[in-house]
Amino acid sequence: MSRSEGPGATGSLADVLARLVVDVPDFPEPGIVFKDITPLLGDHAAFAAVIDALAAAGRGSDGRPAVDKVVGMESRGFILGAPVALALGAGFVPVRKAGKLPRATHAESYALEYAAATLEMHHDAVAPGERVLLVDDVLATGGTAAATARLVERCGGEVVGLAVLMELAFLPGREAFGDRPITALMTVD
Repeated sequence: MSRSEGPGATGSLADVLARLVVDVPDFPEPGIVFKDITPLLGDHAAFAAVIDALAAAGRGSDGRPAVDKVVGMESRGFILGAPVALALGAGFVPVRKAGKLPRATHAESYALEYAAATLEMHHDAVAPGERVLLVDDVLATGGTAAATARLVERCGGEVVGLAVLMELAFLPGREAFGDRPITALMTVD
């Protein structure tokens, strides 16, 4: 599957992302280069352009919303996913780390690029047959996205795609997510 770039990923949006996503070496541990999106979030125009571009992944060819829910993964997926849900007129579902949700949940464990974790989603967060767009900040190893897709499917929902701010192309994220569509606004080789 070829890389799919989101709307606006060429020209000005790509330039803005390159300028406002800051590399932080050796965080959270030595050898990791953390992608800090807080400067992007602090720039209203850039943040709005990113939300519009991510929301495009949840629209049909006619430009109308094609999803019922947007699922954002803890924690930066919340920051991006909630406004994407609003832009699409869809509900928002938070996927949290283990033990953070107050009612009955489904749980999925997965590997990160530098650790392991478990995600949870309420049993009733997605109704059977609902079409779901996953939104996160980074696609790296694909563990978070794949675990979240499994949670949605356990509820009976259909994952229509994944929209991310950036993809770390040197990691196997696409392979872990399977043949589902992926929209990445920025690719880091």
